Amino acid sequence: MIYRTLGRTGLKVSQLGFGAMRLPMTEVDGKQVADRELAIPMIHRAFEEGLNYIDTAVGYLNEDSQRVVGEALKGWREKIVVSTKNPYYGDEEKAWWKNLEDSLERLDVSYIDVYNHHGINWERYVNDVEPRVSKWMLKAKEQGLIHHICTSFHDDNEALKRLVDTGYFESITLQYNLLDQKLADGIAYAHANNVGVVVMGPVAGGRLGGPSEILTGLIPGVERVPELALRFVLANPGVTLALSGMSTLQMVEENLATAADEISLTEEDQTMIATHIQQLAEMEKLYCTGCKYCQPCPEGVNIPYIFDMYNLGKVYGLWSVAQENYAAFPEQQWQGGKQADACIECGICEEKCPQHIQIREQLKAAHAALAS
Repeated sequence: MIYRTLGRTGLKVSQLGFGAMRLPMTEVDGKQVADRELAIPMIHRAFEEGLNYIDTAVGYLNEDSQRVVGEALKGWREKIVVSTKNPYYGDEEKAWWKNLEDSLERLDVSYIDVYNHHGINWERYVNDVEPRVSKWMLKAKEQGLIHHICTSFHDDNEALKRLVDTGYFESITLQYNLLDQKLADGIAYAHANNVGVVVMGPVAGGRLGGPSEILTGLIPGVERVPELALRFVLANPGVTLALSGMSTLQMVEENLATAADEISLTEEDQTMIATHIQQLAEMEKLYCTGCKYCQPCPEGVNIPYIFDMYNLGKVYGLWSVAQENYAAFPEQQWQGGKQADACIECGICEEKCPQHIQIREQLKAAHAALAS
């Protein structure tokens, strides 16, 4: 395993981190919880091979992630960097402290190494973190309950650079992958200012988890798309570590193998990959830019997500992942909506589309390709 320094924290962390939000689940007493028999051996296998950073949060795995991570930490605590998050931004200080106390209890630890504000943007920092919540964070650090103040982040490059300039954060967890390179400039800026960069979603939330005739073999010797995706992220000199939300032992073994050596992508490799992906992204825009002007559909058809999956197959060749996601999304709370065959061809969406896409015909084509 290769280790890197996480910005000003000074922590030596493995370049592969374990994201504990996609562990296998099972039903106990009518409730979905983490499957201990599968999850804990997976985590221990990663620890045995030198992975020393694990990330969880209050709401992951139906609020069971912190507990199963705590159970997996038994006998490993002093070797592992534990990262979790506090999602509270209200006015009640007691509510924020309750989250912290609950996390300490669930993880069964006396302190948390990396404590994150959960999912902030610049507006949230200005309105909630800087004037109020940061004071509670600093007090918790003074008491030794947390060791490093960090954040997870969802915003643009300018917001990222402003957060770095505050000097408040020691590391920032953000999204960056082959399909989403928007924060590349901000990552470089954070690195230059000694702020650690933890990447979530290096495999694009599973979108780069399947085979693709278009992406396979792009780099000689790298045949699997997930390996290409992980190597691409870790080859960025501004990235400290990549969090992988591993859900099977096979995924653990494959990612450990990838992260066990120096990331062998040359600068020319990275440039070639970035150029190729940019060309594909430009091609993707010919179909749908995801502006969501077509929403809401009166019949509840989730047009942007359907086209997103259609693009994933048509442009990037990731058909198996696209079809799996298409089959599942009506049941997902974070996506939801109906599949393309619910369209009644009213045409309201086409009147609102700035690209003048023939949405009704495209929905038929998408359903035929994705539902097969």
